[in-house]
Amino acid sequence: MLFQNNIIWEKKGLIIKNNPKLDWSLTHAMIPTPEDLGNGIYKIYYSGRNKENQSHIGWAIVDLNNSIKVIEYSEKPILLPGRLGCFDDNGVTPSCVLNLNDSEKALYYIGWNPGSTVRMHLFGGLALSIDGGKSFKRYSEAPIIERSKTDPFLNTAPFVVKINSNEFRMYYVSGQEWKHKDLPRYNIKIAFSNDGKNWIRDGKVCIDFKDDNENALARPYVIFENGVWKMWFAYKGKNYKIGYAESDDGIHWTRNDNFSSILSSDNSEFDSEMIEYAAVIKYKEMYYMFYNGNNYGIDGIGLAIGK
Repeated sequence: MLFQNNIIWEKKGLIIKNNPKLDWSLTHAMIPTPEDLGNGIYKIYYSGRNKENQSHIGWAIVDLNNSIKVIEYSEKPILLPGRLGCFDDNGVTPSCVLNLNDSEKALYYIGWNPGSTVRMHLFGGLALSIDGGKSFKRYSEAPIIERSKTDPFLNTAPFVVKINSNEFRMYYVSGQEWKHKDLPRYNIKIAFSNDGKNWIRDGKVCIDFKDDNENALARPYVIFENGVWKMWFAYKGKNYKIGYAESDDGIHWTRNDNFSSILSSDNSEFDSEMIEYAAVIKYKEMYYMFYNGNNYGIDGIGLAIGK
């Protein structure tokens, strides 16, 4: 049965902040991407921006035990923008991290590239680590989800679920059109792989627009719990909100945004205008949501706790 457990969230404010002392993270801490290190310790990958407004990927380590706090920040980014002319030459932002196999850790990411007839181009990339996440190297200087016959516009924000050693699913953001130079319209689709690197796509939509006023369905984040697939995602007409969907099989989804149960704050907080890019983990029977607020996380990453 779907939609049996409605999590009630309590906001705790900002937990990870941009750091003006780090030249790669002067502003923003965008798209929290958790990795479980064990015993309530999580490495949260995110992207900060330098003085040229270019995104770099670094991390903060958060301890969820007792007094929840950040215990370490990365002094240097673990992934920089790509070479001039590549799909990610103007910035990189994380979207998913997982262990591909016994020797490789995968960091899936968003590559930013300025456009000409349109404002920007966004495609999904992959970097690999063979030292447990201490360093990452690009799998390819080309995106792993480029334009295709079924996906002729932007294709980005890959979130990958490992079913078993030779079965992977990717939930990704796919452009449907550009309404004008500064306004793309995109929803969420699914792709399949047997190695987590090479992907088969046929344009199947997982989460679609609920009406013509909706322009963006962004950053899917998926967990599997008690036989139910659960997805949080960002959606917007004017400003981003956090949406929610569930599925019996992880392929066919039912959307019910009321079950996200978290809204923008109605005061002057960091999330008073918009709330987006949720990542949800479970530790000791409690849920922890890391998310961004106003201006795409310009102030940092917020935390909400639910049960």
